[in-house]
Amino acid sequence: MGEKKRTRIVEIFRQLPFGEDVTVMGWVRTKRESKKGFAFIELNDGSCFSNLQIVADKKVKDYDAVIKKISTGCSLSAAGKLVESPGGKQAIEMQANDLTVIGIADPSSYPLQKKRHSFEFLRKIAHLRPRTNTFGAVTRVRNHLAWMVHGFFQQRGFYYLNTPIITCSDCEGAGEMFQVTTLDIGNVPIKDGGVDYSEDFFGKKANLTVSGQLEAEAYALALGSVYTFGPTFRAENSNTRRHLAEFWMVEPEMAFCDLAANMELAEEFLKSLCASALESCGEDLAFFEKFIEKGVVRRLEKVLSGRFEVIEYGEAMRLLERKAPDFQYPVGWGHDLQAEHERYLTEEVFEKPVVVINYPREIKPFYMKVNDDEKTVAAMDILFPGLGEVIGGSQREDSYEVLRERIRETGLNEEDYWWYLDLRRYGTAPHSGFGLGFERFVQFVTGMANIRDVIPFPRTPGNAEF
Repeated sequence: MGEKKRTRIVEIFRQLPFGEDVTVMGWVRTKRESKKGFAFIELNDGSCFSNLQIVADKKVKDYDAVIKKISTGCSLSAAGKLVESPGGKQAIEMQANDLTVIGIADPSSYPLQKKRHSFEFLRKIAHLRPRTNTFGAVTRVRNHLAWMVHGFFQQRGFYYLNTPIITCSDCEGAGEMFQVTTLDIGNVPIKDGGVDYSEDFFGKKANLTVSGQLEAEAYALALGSVYTFGPTFRAENSNTRRHLAEFWMVEPEMAFCDLAANMELAEEFLKSLCASALESCGEDLAFFEKFIEKGVVRRLEKVLSGRFEVIEYGEAMRLLERKAPDFQYPVGWGHDLQAEHERYLTEEVFEKPVVVINYPREIKPFYMKVNDDEKTVAAMDILFPGLGEVIGGSQREDSYEVLRERIRETGLNEEDYWWYLDLRRYGTAPHSGFGLGFERFVQFVTGMANIRDVIPFPRTPGNAEF
């Protein structure tokens, strides 16, 4: 195949190069044969939503033998001339002069036939689902958003940081961390009535990370502004459509930055991503609008239409208490916001994104800065209509004594955070950051209802296939 210069289908539709001879390679979506001795083949190479129609007739070498081998799912190389299509469904098509079947797909067993398949079924064949319209579109949008994440921060002088996946420090909750060990689980070494981790690979208990934030703080307090973008893990035994065991987080961290500046950056970041998706992913968004969720484009536009609403946690609870009998989960001071509360605030009260700030200290992690009232911390959650929380962030505690007190207060082992405390002993400074759950944001942009359908290979309780 090396002598053939392949043209991507997306390039053809962008340029409409009528009269040119090109070679395209992709996978057959459909084939229709005419009794008059020609065939229509819909070919897609994943570069765009639209298929390229290939028209083949007896001029193609070994036409009958080749056409017989072509079926949905097979890979195909097609060479020919691009012409204006006489049909109304596409602007351009190929008049083929050569067809080569590269890889056959047995039609008796190929699971992706020309019909709608449920998303639940497609999760069982996640290795093939990117060939469908929906998951091809999700992947292209996800790719574009990931590229824009890097572009946004790089343009603002942030440094991209790769933080550890394996950690001995907990950022959120030890009960929701995956343990990493090389110990023989059938013969675990015991010492003083417990597991002897000194014989483990790292010489101590280690876990998969739930966040790269703590390590990012170390670099922010040296380089000014950094961001991480990578996989994180949470061993939460939840089978809801909102949870994954492995997911991707975007986590910027900025030195000499308070909560107000942190909120400004987060709003600018979200608006930048929404604007870029509208500008560059039009064809895929049109598909989501028509077949997945009507109004998804308008929802993106509304994010750009004005400033986000900012309210104190206490005010949020007062608003929710008016409707308390209608909620499944309790409201009031000291309760965390649930999805139903978040959607009520964004969809019914304000009808736009909402930023809730200054939460009670007892319901937030140890690293958030304690406010002057000593009852609340300088935290923020950004809530989106139709989704709920999309960003969580805070100003970090920069006082050595207060941070040490908070570590003890939350029942963590102070010795595990010696290096984190050092950052407050040597040249401490105000600093802030936030985390964006990337899959949840992809859900917002695409309208996909289940988070398992916006990540290539979902990891959930009882499922680590592929």
